[in-house]
Amino acid sequence: MIKDLGGLMKQAQQLQSKMSDMQAELERLDIEGASGGGLVKVRINGKGAMLAVDIDPSLLKPEDAEIIEDLIVAAHTEARSKMERATADKMKEVTGGLPLPPGFNLGV
Repeated sequence: MIKDLGGLMKQAQQLQSKMSDMQAELERLDIEGASGGGLVKVRINGKGAMLAVDIDPSLLKPEDAEIIEDLIVAAHTEARSKMERATADKMKEVTGGLPLPPGFNLGV
């Protein structure tokens, strides 16, 4: 039993190290979402923090402000969705089939 516990602890330490590396890698990701046929673009990192917003100059009319705001939200939503898929893929890669309880996210 002790031998199994030692192996389990070693696996846990390796997993913790991999998770730390993965979190650092996620912060370096640069994911773009777009809306309005590419007229509005939002860039986020792998943690979901917005890095930049790019609005095509043709949209910059005062009467279009509400449309632009909606397009920014839509672009951010797309970028966030891509980030969540990338995070899930990385998680599968890092855990390598290690059985984890449902909802266990290892701090990601």
